Amino acid sequence: MSTALLLDLPKQHRAGKRVGIVSICSAHPLVIESALIAGRENRHVVLIEATCNQVNQDGGYTGMTPLDFRKFVEAIAAKVGFDTAKLILGGDHLGPNPWKHLPADEAMEKSRVMITAFVAAGFTKLHLDTSMGCQGEPVALPDATTAERAAFLAQAAEGALPAGGDKPVYIIGTEVPVPGGALEALDHLQVTMPAAALATIEVHRRAFAARGLDDAFARVVGVVVQPGVEFGNEDVIVYEPAKAQALSAVLGQVPQFVFEAHSTDYQPEAALAGLVADGFNILKVGPALTFVLREAIYGLDQVAVALGLLEPSETVALAMEALMLREPQHWQKYYHGDAAALHMQRHFSYSDRIRYYWPHPDAVAAVERLMAALGDRDIPMPLISQFLGTLHAAAAANGQKTDARSLLLLAVRQQTDLYSRATGIL
Repeated sequence: MSTALLLDLPKQHRAGKRVGIVSICSAHPLVIESALIAGRENRHVVLIEATCNQVNQDGGYTGMTPLDFRKFVEAIAAKVGFDTAKLILGGDHLGPNPWKHLPADEAMEKSRVMITAFVAAGFTKLHLDTSMGCQGEPVALPDATTAERAAFLAQAAEGALPAGGDKPVYIIGTEVPVPGGALEALDHLQVTMPAAALATIEVHRRAFAARGLDDAFARVVGVVVQPGVEFGNEDVIVYEPAKAQALSAVLGQVPQFVFEAHSTDYQPEAALAGLVADGFNILKVGPALTFVLREAIYGLDQVAVALGLLEPSETVALAMEALMLREPQHWQKYYHGDAAALHMQRHFSYSDRIRYYWPHPDAVAAVERLMAALGDRDIPMPLISQFLGTLHAAAAANGQKTDARSLLLLAVRQQTDLYSRATGIL
């Protein structure tokens, strides 16, 4: 699992080349399958990351440990013929977030166990995120505390390296967006100040050095900053290069680094390309991929009803509504408003918290019922136009299969291709 591409990103940026990598932050099997098929066809490296909430030593919301996740991804790679030598696995937001309700010492011990499990399982891109307060602490911690806790986790990771395994690369940062998008309506966004980015790098350098981790710090390739992009339930703030010009210029002073941009979901292609050109060479995307997948599933719902293959009462959408109402823990704290607003957000919010429900047995059964009803038949193009309009042009291309499963993969592929073009892969 080569990390050479990641280590080379700062050099490529300094040379004026528009080169980047997209980080696929999803545990959905169809998202991963589509990404790996694209990697196979275009012969490029694929970076897939699991967040601390999705995957950890306790199973996360997917029920998978890091080793389980690696086996899960590698099984999909074997099925589609993707060479795992071109696969990079990453751990995203590795830190105390799943346990921040505990005292800091307990939460950080849990974090230590988690990161060693990721390293032992062969994950080689590690995003150290210790920016959140734990029980009794402020929501946002001082940079020095964040850096000390990050260095603690890096030391644990270095000590867990399997024999013969690639040494990991690290991502640091203290201005880390909330996983999964903003929690409130967006009306403004503060781009990271250049001095703050430089201070973040320096405070981490000192914290790593205090633990004798100079070699590990040499493999810190990226810094998470806020370039001025974000999304909420209904809002997307699009990248404006002029507002990030001073921040981008910081990279000229720290040639070891590029920036990692979180929450790039729903950005138009020109904005993604602008981010890469300005040194935000690692683009993370997750909810947008399951958002378009959900769109396609709901479109196929309506296709199946139109073809008389399902009753209106048998759709995936209705099954998901019943499931989310019965088990509201994944959305209840995040969505607000009257009954109509809550219904809209449960199904159609950009934050896509419905993604937490796809592994649930009831959701799996509903999707399987839909796919069984549609089978391997070609979906008529007029129905694709009517219910899957965003796929119509691509579905009409020569050689494109139009059975239900192929259309789901195509929905994801259209999104990842945006990133591939922006990062210079296509």
